[in-house]
Amino acid sequence: MSSILIRRAVPAAAASRTLVASGAACISRETYTPSHRHYATAKKAPTSLPGAMTFTDALTVLKAKEVSKPNHLIEVHIQTNPKVEKHSQPIRTSVLLQKPIKQDSVILVFAEGKAAEEARASGAQIVGGPELVKEVEDGKHKFDKCISTPGMYPSVTKLARILGPKGLMPTTKKGTVTEDISGVIKAQTAAFDVRGDKNGVVHTIIGKVNWDQKDIEGNYQVIMDQMKVLAQERFVKKEWIKNVYISSTQGPGIPLINNP
Repeated sequence: MSSILIRRAVPAAAASRTLVASGAACISRETYTPSHRHYATAKKAPTSLPGAMTFTDALTVLKAKEVSKPNHLIEVHIQTNPKVEKHSQPIRTSVLLQKPIKQDSVILVFAEGKAAEEARASGAQIVGGPELVKEVEDGKHKFDKCISTPGMYPSVTKLARILGPKGLMPTTKKGTVTEDISGVIKAQTAAFDVRGDKNGVVHTIIGKVNWDQKDIEGNYQVIMDQMKVLAQERFVKKEWIKNVYISSTQGPGIPLINNP
């Protein structure tokens, strides 16, 4: 797998940091699981990275390199600068892509009675009342999305220290504390999750090699627009997005120019 590797010298006493932009690891053609490659965060980002291209040119290069692999994936990596935030939080959000990408997500719902039955019928994998609060507190479940009925919410608040840092705490603001369990589950199922790693770098799929360029570019723009919304929500006044790379399953990581 080809890659672009940028190294910066640091004192011997300090651990070296490396920013790597490489092709996405092979992922199922039917479903998408977020990449787990590590992109370290450099202290200072150069204003013009070697080999930087426009999105259109970079996508053309990747499509040419992957011409015999039409189902390989196109992925974008967005390097943010957590140091400009007053209180850095994990990057976790959801978007509705221009062209949907199927994504496996485990939905947990805190509900009782008819609401619990509605949740199960709507596709929630984990459903329960007070006993489920205890199980989550004990770390017995892994899930990607969390919803609560208003009646269960007072019990769920004790999980704030566990769910909050993961971006999973249900809130009325996000619409995940609701009586409309079925409607929210449908919306959550259609939404595409976008997450950052511990260094504040977002890794996410935006399409496949054989997709039309307008669909891949449309998905990219949706994600970049959402990153702007996140910056506003986090009250970031300085430049938050430092560098953006685009890569494919076996293609190189190409830095982009003209980023927001």
